Amino acid sequence: MSAATGTLAGTAPSPGAGATSPRATGVPDAVADALADAAATEPWAWPERTWRTVVEHVRAGRRLVPGSWPGGARVAVAISVDADQETPALRDRHTSPGVLAGGEYGSRVALPRLLRILERHRVPATFFVPAVSGLLHPGDVRDVAAAGHEVAAHGWIHERNALLPYEVERDLTLRSLDALESLAGRRPAGLRTPSWDYSPATLRVVREAGLLYDSSLMADDDPYELVEDGEPTGVVEIPVEWIRDDAPYFAMARFASLRPHTTPQDVLDIWRAELRGALAEGGVFQLTVHPGIIGHRSRAWVLDTLLGEIAASGPVWFATHEQLARHVLEVAA
Repeated sequence: MSAATGTLAGTAPSPGAGATSPRATGVPDAVADALADAAATEPWAWPERTWRTVVEHVRAGRRLVPGSWPGGARVAVAISVDADQETPALRDRHTSPGVLAGGEYGSRVALPRLLRILERHRVPATFFVPAVSGLLHPGDVRDVAAAGHEVAAHGWIHERNALLPYEVERDLTLRSLDALESLAGRRPAGLRTPSWDYSPATLRVVREAGLLYDSSLMADDDPYELVEDGEPTGVVEIPVEWIRDDAPYFAMARFASLRPHTTPQDVLDIWRAELRGALAEGGVFQLTVHPGIIGHRSRAWVLDTLLGEIAASGPVWFATHEQLARHVLEVAA
């Protein structure tokens, strides 16, 4: 399915009076009205009801950090692997074998390398898998599940949710859950939106799909409950952060100016600092990596080293995102 086109609902257009965008669907009328106003006028002209409604549509609710972790652990550690493989290229209609080969490397070489590292340290992880990636590499999904790791949703073809109408976003999400269930033998309990891209209707889709948790937003260091239009949802947010993601440091785009700008050693030091903070606060250390990025020979050692150091700082509770979400909800209850 090709990506939907059109103006991004909820954002201001290029300078120019009277610009309009399609009315947002899948949200309350008050939110749709605010998004329409925001798209049609300059931000400094928005009335309070516009900026307040937009900001308060999806917010962080109560923090879900228990007083202690299982086994008396000092910190909870949630490692995630976004197994995108070829899907970002396909989403952008890049069909060149030269581009797609990089995604194939993620499945052919890097993912097995990461599985070996996780096995060596006996660390469970959560693999967020776009459905098309799973369908292209079904053996990968089965290997991940057979090793005891969690398989969670990550869109259909790494689409940009904020460009999709609610009906399309919902359909792609449900189809991705069906596809991963058929591959892994178990329906995913959580979602990470592709590129951490959240539309005004994404939380509604998450709730309608009956998901336990989301892992796409950045309102805290530690888990919290998502609130939609002032209503607690019961959905756990396991927050992410670009600082704890390998892509900003190592990403490469041949025909753009994007180049790797941080050494592997420097990335390890940044993640060590994040870990020290989580240990000091008794919170959660959450990390996001990608097979085709961290999984190269010159970088995989960073994850290997970090996991060894985390284990040595124990007691530590290594948990999948689903295990973490269920635990914090149970304790909160």
